[in-house]
Amino acid sequence: MKAETKFDVEYLPSEDEPFMNPRQLDYFRRKLLAWKASILAENKGTIEHMQEGTRNIPDIADRASEETDRALELRTRDRQRKVVSKIDAALRRIEEGTYGYCEETGEPISLKRLDARPIATLSLEAQERHERKERVHRDD
Repeated sequence: MKAETKFDVEYLPSEDEPFMNPRQLDYFRRKLLAWKASILAENKGTIEHMQEGTRNIPDIADRASEETDRALELRTRDRQRKVVSKIDAALRRIEEGTYGYCEETGEPISLKRLDARPIATLSLEAQERHERKERVHRDD
């Protein structure tokens, strides 16, 4: 039984097996949940740090530096909040049976891409097209 658990921990999705089979879905679900837990734990630490750090600093330069640090922490938390939202959306796609498929083409997203970015919603090709279009419109 212990060897089976160890095998599951070391499991990596493979192109040789059916795409988005239950084992792959479980792998990505666990990966997403671990990422989310890590972000939430980090956010909790940030909130505690910011609550502790509230103090009256008489030196204007030190106060400005602290306010800059807080603003950076808040921007980081906002970015992480958006990632958590994308993680939740990916978890919903797993439950709905649409996880791992490109939202634009319906084709499977490569396992390597999903392993590197489990919240991906577009295949690499569709993502590149999207970015090229964005660049063209931004240059106008």
